Formats: sequence, C-alpha cells, structure tokens
Amino acid sequence: MKALRPLHNHVVAALVLVFCAMLAFARPVGAQTAALDDLFAELKESDAQGASRIEREIWNEWSKSGSPAMDLLLQRGRDAMESGDAAAAIEHFTALTDHAPDFAEGWNARATAYFTVGELGPSVNDIARTLTLNPRHFGALSGLGMIFEQLEQPEKALEAYRAALAIHPHLQGVIESIERLEADTAGQDL
Repeated sequence: MKALRPLHNHVVAALVLVFCAMLAFARPVGAQTAALDDLFAELKESDAQGASRIEREIWNEWSKSGSPAMDLLLQRGRDAMESGDAAAAIEHFTALTDHAPDFAEGWNARATAYFTVGELGPSVNDIARTLTLNPRHFGALSGLGMIFEQLEQPEKALEAYRAALAIHPHLQGVIESIERLEADTAGQDL
C-alpha cells in the first residue's frame, strides 16, 4: 500500500465518534429544504429504479449554492475532476469553500478531489465539514467508508457504510462493500 500522510488512528476514531454524534443529533442546515425532506422520504420507500431518479434529484438540490458564481466554481471543479486534473479541481473547490463556507457540496467535492490524489487527512477534514453542514450526505459517508478501507480499518468502514445505507438504502456500491467486509470480518472470527 502506498505510504499515507500522517493520519493517526486515534484521530480517525475520534472523527468517527463525532460523525456518529452528528448523525444522531444534528439537524440539517443550509440547503436542507422541505423538498429534500420529501425526496429522502421517497428514497426510503422507493425501489432500486426509483431510487436512482431520486438520488439524481437529491444531488441536483445539493449542488445549488444559491449563487451563480459559486455554482460556476463547483462546475469548474467537477469539470477538472472529470478531465483528470485533480490539482485544478482542488483549487476551484478551495475557492468555493473559501467564499461559500456553509455550502456542504463544496466541502464534499474537495474531499473527493483530495481522496483522488491520496490526501486522506484533508479528505477526512472536508468530510467532517460536509457532515456538519449536511448530516444526510450519504456520499460523504460512503467516502469515509472508502478511506477507512484504505486505512485497513474494516470495522470503522462498516460503520460509515451502514450509516450511508441507513440514509440511502439503495447504494449498490455500499451494499456490495458491506457484504464484502462482513464476509471478510466473519472469516477472521473463525
């Protein structure tokens, strides 16, 4: 495994506890609207096909900063990510988080960019900020699970994945990761 930047297990464990507390007690802020509440209620009741449409609508709502300039920074960062230029994406997303610090999707997008270049510490920090602003961000929780897997902490990865699945019960990649990790950890108990 590629050497990771210094990221101590106790710091990551503390973040997990903070995330769990946020999920249990925090109320959505910012872009969390009645429309999103309705979409999340629909998501829990939908089948897998319907969930895909609802998920796209949720991401569309999350991507609205309320400012055309900030939406442009988000799009430029996403375009840079799509073209494989993570460094430029990080610059765009950093400008976005600097100018719109209460916009959760800016933090989540930068967390993803940091993860792409192996900067797990900064990615975890941005995930924490995302979840503070938007405790229902199943994408951030899924990303946290991926980070814990890279850190070879399957129990913590399972915790993050299960939290994501509690919000969005049809995340196929998360379902598969949970099944794989449960099988792996069950094998270790033998």
